[in-house]
Amino acid sequence: MKKLISLLLALSLLFTLGSPAVAEGTDTAEGLTLRLAGSNIGTPNPFQHTTRGPGIFRTWLLYDALLEVDETGEIPWLAQSWEVSDDGTVYTFHLVENALWHNGEPLTAEDVAFTFGYYREHLPVYHSLQADGEYIVESCEVIDTYTVSVTLTHFDSTCLKSIGLARILPKHIWETVDDPATYDGEGVTVGSGPYKLDTYNAEQGAYRYVAFEDYWGLEPAADAIEWVPVSDNTLAFENGEIDLTTVAADLLSRYENDDEYVVKSVSSLHSFRLMMNMESVEALQDVNLRKALAYAIDTQTLIDTVMRGAGTLSSMGYVPTDSAWYNPDTMQYGYDPEKAKELLGGQTYSFTLLTDNSTDSTKTAELIKVYLAEVGIDVTVESVESKTRDNAISAGEYELLLNYIGGMGGDPDYLSDVYGANAGIILGWTNEELFDILSAQTTETDADARADMIDEAQEIISEELPIIMLYGKTMNYVYRPAKYDGWMCRYDHNMLDHNKMSYLIREK
Repeated sequence: MKKLISLLLALSLLFTLGSPAVAEGTDTAEGLTLRLAGSNIGTPNPFQHTTRGPGIFRTWLLYDALLEVDETGEIPWLAQSWEVSDDGTVYTFHLVENALWHNGEPLTAEDVAFTFGYYREHLPVYHSLQADGEYIVESCEVIDTYTVSVTLTHFDSTCLKSIGLARILPKHIWETVDDPATYDGEGVTVGSGPYKLDTYNAEQGAYRYVAFEDYWGLEPAADAIEWVPVSDNTLAFENGEIDLTTVAADLLSRYENDDEYVVKSVSSLHSFRLMMNMESVEALQDVNLRKALAYAIDTQTLIDTVMRGAGTLSSMGYVPTDSAWYNPDTMQYGYDPEKAKELLGGQTYSFTLLTDNSTDSTKTAELIKVYLAEVGIDVTVESVESKTRDNAISAGEYELLLNYIGGMGGDPDYLSDVYGANAGIILGWTNEELFDILSAQTTETDADARADMIDEAQEIISEELPIIMLYGKTMNYVYRPAKYDGWMCRYDHNMLDHNKMSYLIREK
């Protein structure tokens, strides 16, 4: 196989600029400050940000990669073109020649080669650089100043995305750092992205980014982006304190017929899910108990009650029902308390359900408690801050846990990240058949055969129920186009503010 992504294609994707995203008659791009609701996502570099979406995507604004993502898929970025060897294991990337680090140093092939060598020993917080627990990059060779060859350990159907979206590091800063997770010295947030970190207040969760004036690529759409702490997002939006918010379905009429606002409703590629610690609670290893939990919960009523109907049922096979990869033969579990009681066989249980203290999560958890009580399962709801909940996931310190998380868009190789042998997310559960399928599908070159594997994986997941998938929110975004009208979704992630392209001037 020989592939060549032409330089002309890359340039047309990156530099064909049309009307700026800033509305006519308002602030120019040079004078625009976008304000968003803030939270502490840690230090925004590849080693110290939080594991959730806000931490990942705010870091991406500061750090570029060989590829980026828009509404169509992965597109050329720092790599303006590349070739692939016949066996699909060697990528030769040709870099743009005018990229600079925020401190003015040039970005070269040396930085790319260093990055993949450094990540071997110090994995970033967010990555797809391992397969079956092994690092996928065998070696990197600098061909010349702006050409680098990356050799993979094996062919993988998702390898280009895996290496392409890894954030490139400045060698001159990190080469002397032994512990990147704790480093707080000079250059700790120096990237090559369109924005630079100006200020950061960890206690308040407040950040200010400013446009990088010497950015090589698409022009930053804003002079500054600020994430500010607010107690109520909708009220803050009404008062002009933030420029983008999501609103509940019953508030949409306030904005839908008013030219001052634009409403964008998108199906979220996130889902509420009930996680079960089968390592610490042996009873949960019984698949009949897990199925009883699923039958006992009226998920549609959760949507109608908590989200005022603005949500979609999640598939028990994990892959969203509107995905081209969804298997309609996946087993689903409708609300059937009598079936749940039958599966329980008169046995009763008591569990603690851990959730974060957001309104949606707390309401969902309390309703789950009511449903499970009806079939003989007593639940104590424990509501904590999201960071505490996330720490409990990492430490395995929970019995039942309600979590709302994404990662369900794009190529379904994400199933390996959740259900694979080395995923480490589901505690106390194994299924060798599923592990083998998920491992094999990554190296399958026949598209139809791989699709069959993904179908089979969904069926096994839905029968085994290591995680009970519940529902996803419909995200109703509202903004003022007179202030800024460049918000957009990626093809694999439907959150407007979690998208690098939302903050760059592009052709409309």
